[in-house]
Amino acid sequence: MDGRSKHPMRSLLRILGYLRPYRGPMALMTAAAVLATAASLFVPIVTEHVVDGPVTHHDRGGLVSLGLLALALGVAEAALVFVRRWTQAYLALGMETAVRDDLYQHLQRLPVSFHDKWQSGQLLSRATSDLSQIRRFLSFGLVFLFVNIATFITVVVLLVRINAGLGLLVALAAVPLFLISRSLSRSYMAVARKVQDQQGDLATYIEESAVGVRTIRSFGRAGYVGTAFRSQAAFLHDTAVEKAGVVSRFWSTFDLIPSLTLSLVLLLGARSVDAGHMTLGQLVAFVTLMLTLSWPIDSLGFILANGQEAMTAADRIYEVLDSRSDVLDGALGTSEGPGALSLQGVGFTYPGATVPVLHGIDLEVRPGETMALVGVTGSGKTTLTALVPRLYDVTAGRILLDGVDVRDLRLSTLRTRVATAFEEPTLFSASVRENITLGRPDASEEDVLEAIEVAQASFVHDLPWGLDTRIGEQGLSLSGGQRQRLALARAVLGRPDVLVLDDPLSALDVQTEALVEEALHRVLQGTTALLVVHRPSTIALADRVAFLQDGTLVAVGSHAELLQIPAYRAVLSADAEVSA
Repeated sequence: MDGRSKHPMRSLLRILGYLRPYRGPMALMTAAAVLATAASLFVPIVTEHVVDGPVTHHDRGGLVSLGLLALALGVAEAALVFVRRWTQAYLALGMETAVRDDLYQHLQRLPVSFHDKWQSGQLLSRATSDLSQIRRFLSFGLVFLFVNIATFITVVVLLVRINAGLGLLVALAAVPLFLISRSLSRSYMAVARKVQDQQGDLATYIEESAVGVRTIRSFGRAGYVGTAFRSQAAFLHDTAVEKAGVVSRFWSTFDLIPSLTLSLVLLLGARSVDAGHMTLGQLVAFVTLMLTLSWPIDSLGFILANGQEAMTAADRIYEVLDSRSDVLDGALGTSEGPGALSLQGVGFTYPGATVPVLHGIDLEVRPGETMALVGVTGSGKTTLTALVPRLYDVTAGRILLDGVDVRDLRLSTLRTRVATAFEEPTLFSASVRENITLGRPDASEEDVLEAIEVAQASFVHDLPWGLDTRIGEQGLSLSGGQRQRLALARAVLGRPDVLVLDDPLSALDVQTEALVEEALHRVLQGTTALLVVHRPSTIALADRVAFLQDGTLVAVGSHAELLQIPAYRAVLSADAEVSA
């Protein structure tokens, strides 16, 4: 999002590469478009023969035959237009589906650091409105751009055949149209890009307001966010009006020049007929052919504008598709072991930052051991837990799982062996069962019920449809504690070798926390666990404690041993006061 491509045309051509598998339908569409255009252009020639033949000589038989020919041409054109439009839609929708699928898959592969920098509304607008813009161009603009150019050239050739002077006059009228479209295209592309970016910003604001509606109402700030929304919407409105002004200049100019040309043709053509240089049928055919250029010329402004928007849309899409992950997939597809973790000289600095969050972390977590991470806010606990499943990659040192650098493992393998439950749980607009089995969709009913019991999430059985109840976007229909317990059930269901728990009990009441801790104590036996702890009571789950301070590992030992350190006691005392 920070760096924009300087080659939007190249981006659009790359999008068009998605049409390669559709060579057959493309050939059918092209043939239908060419034949339909030919049928429409043949009608004025028939008209010329009607006027100079049967009409002039009062030949009723010839009039009927030529009339039937014109009717047949009209029917053929209609049938060919149907074929062309159907194949256009088929191609455009196929391309849109393929690009959206690649874009979505790429977003899933990109690291958390990428999503930290990008607004969700910007990504949403690229996957929806930008792709729709490109589809519209393929469904209409691209086809008619070539069809209209071919039509113009063909018509000019036919006009020159009828009358060379008037035909050249029509051909020369295209020169100012070309110059004007070239001069205005740059300004239109800039304002079109501005509109698309502002649409993404507005989509982000709407999404944030919808997700945070409870917070907004609880603070009585509906008026404030409404004013802010109207301000952003007005900003987008003004830019869109500016874009409409550019389009209006396109269309008004494109309408003016052909109208002036037609006036000259009628004047000079009438004089040619009067002088005997043209027949009346030729003048009628000439004007009729020229009028067939009205649609290609009138639509040219829209096609050029549509093409500019498609290019900026393609450019915005490739800003995402060209983003590369700094968390690369490893080569090892299999990994087995008891779950021993070894952090050796681990350091981490967030992208764009200069001060490391972690540095010089050396920590050994034995198989089946539960290691608690304790420290004040900002000491690096959560960051450390994110490095184990490679949500981020270490910037110094290495992390070993059973003696293998986690960067050498395939991400799918690593994240099968390592499960995580976050302090802020993420639930999806799906059923309870689908949320719990996210990491293990093949889990049996018995396993699901056991995970629910461990997480003390039996409240799901009281929901209207039990495990099949849809819990809504972000799980906002549930309390914070309920969401945390479902996230915990999801983590323990996978029976991972390593379980990373980032303070997953913070939203639970004291009684529920005690029940969850008792159940977790059974689950954690035989599972290697990293447990971020804020509540002193949760430390009872741990075999040992690692004390972090300012991104550095200060001490490792049992809870009783670390109580000898004043800073450690101060952290626990502060957390106890907050919990109380």
